Amino acid sequence: MQFTGTHDAQQAGATRSISTERMPGHWLLASLGKRVLRPGGLELTEHLLDKLAIGGRDHVVELAPGLGVTARLTLQRQPRSYTAVEQDERASARLAESLPGDFVRCLCGNAERTGLPSEAFTVVYGEAMLTMQTTPAKMRILGEARRLLRRGGRYGIHELCIVPDDAGSEMRREMERTLSLNIHVGVQPLTAAEWRKLLECAGLGVVWEGRTPMRLLEPGRLVRDEGVPGALRFTFNLLRKPDALRRVARMRSLFRKYREHLEAIAFVCVKE
Repeated sequence: MQFTGTHDAQQAGATRSISTERMPGHWLLASLGKRVLRPGGLELTEHLLDKLAIGGRDHVVELAPGLGVTARLTLQRQPRSYTAVEQDERASARLAESLPGDFVRCLCGNAERTGLPSEAFTVVYGEAMLTMQTTPAKMRILGEARRLLRRGGRYGIHELCIVPDDAGSEMRREMERTLSLNIHVGVQPLTAAEWRKLLECAGLGVVWEGRTPMRLLEPGRLVRDEGVPGALRFTFNLLRKPDALRRVARMRSLFRKYREHLEAIAFVCVKE
């Protein structure tokens, strides 16, 4: 599932033309006012940014920034430059309007082919975007991130993880199929060992790994991520829309069903 809301700024407006029942899960949550759509919440995002150690000398690229929640956290660290690459033109334009600074750029582009210069950046990161890609697409995105980075540059991801590493293939297929059918977004998470292998095959050496439970729709996580006013606003919007309430309840039921087999995971890597 694409928990990031990669195109939520544009998609939230598009929800008027799609029924609640057929709407991709992250569109629905964004339309109800949920801002943080990362599988590990703000906590894991902040750990990731801490380990990326972004500072005043860094040239940063964020792939698929979505609503810009992580972008704002990054800008608080005052990098030398920040470039967002967002696939949807309208979402990119809205993000550009909301992010201040002469050193900030928001470009319309694809994570597999950003059009940015090679070896021009010190930090590249993306959250909850690789999980929905096939293995070949995952490798293309990792290859593009490596191309953008200078030698010794840092790359970060925040994704969905299957646990344990020896989880049975039948259970994995059932979980992926059930989640994809109900959330209406393709889901292809990996185990921690598989994520590491993928990153290393792309020439990215893992230097840090962090994990946290995947509790996206649990009340405690909702309050931590959105704050009390945001959590109340989301709940109020949900209660006003019975169709949305039923759909979100099903999503949370599925997350609870597979809670022993799903975690959020983050990695920081260095270009070798």
